[in-house]
Amino acid sequence: MSGWGEAGLLDRCEHLRGDAAWVLRQWGDPAALLLAVDSAGLVSVGGAGLSLPDRHPSGAYDPQAHYLLGLTQGRPVFVEAGESQQAGGLRELMPVLPDAERELVVAAVALVNWHRTSPHCGRCGALTEVTAAGLVRHCPACGRDRFPRSDPAIIVAILDADDRLLLGHQAVWPTGRMSILAGFVSAGESLEQAVHREVAEEAGLRLSGVRYVGSQPWPFPRSLMLGFVARAAGTGIEVDGVEIEHARWFTRDELTAAVESDEVGLPGEASIAHRIVAQWRAGILPSPEG
Repeated sequence: MSGWGEAGLLDRCEHLRGDAAWVLRQWGDPAALLLAVDSAGLVSVGGAGLSLPDRHPSGAYDPQAHYLLGLTQGRPVFVEAGESQQAGGLRELMPVLPDAERELVVAAVALVNWHRTSPHCGRCGALTEVTAAGLVRHCPACGRDRFPRSDPAIIVAILDADDRLLLGHQAVWPTGRMSILAGFVSAGESLEQAVHREVAEEAGLRLSGVRYVGSQPWPFPRSLMLGFVARAAGTGIEVDGVEIEHARWFTRDELTAAVESDEVGLPGEASIAHRIVAQWRAGILPSPEG
């Protein structure tokens, strides 16, 4: 995966989307790619395993059904809602696709899900129409424009004074699965406040330092995961017993032994949780104190 803080590889062409003639030319470009996302959020893949299909747009461009993701290395990429004979989920695709294609499939799922679940105006309830090549839904009744939303959620690696990592197990997870703590940001709450609140609620810990480390779009259904590392002021864990069933501190050696013995299963490679834990295990996760 590309590193923290790097620019995206997808040019979303926001300054050109309002030009209907330009969008139509992109649809007719012989190099253009058309992806499909089905009702389960699976993305069309090619015939050679988990790779993007070499499928070109055909027929007339429908501005209500065909959404422009943007240009990747100069190639126009569109997406539509539809079923495919071969499809893969983001958890399967993200670990194996190159960076540019990974960015495409995440954007495709997020955009199609938004159009599928939010067809009506949130103010007056009227049916909206797609504009800006898929980036906007305009309400003809009240004139309001609506844009795709991302719901912020924090995810945090909590370290103690000895640099041990706290992992928790949610009651709904399979036996042995553990991860760092996470939760949605509440209305009127800063990201740092959300980190302190979630850790206090789920593990009963106070924090002495919090530092932002990176983010990841996670369209399940429309989250933006904001990653942090934090230092715990103490080590006494008091889980809530509702969301977090149990939690414990791990040294690097203890976690390696638990993973190798199948006592602990870590988050999948597609997730920011995996990336943060991997950086801690490698000793390269930034210090919470800056």
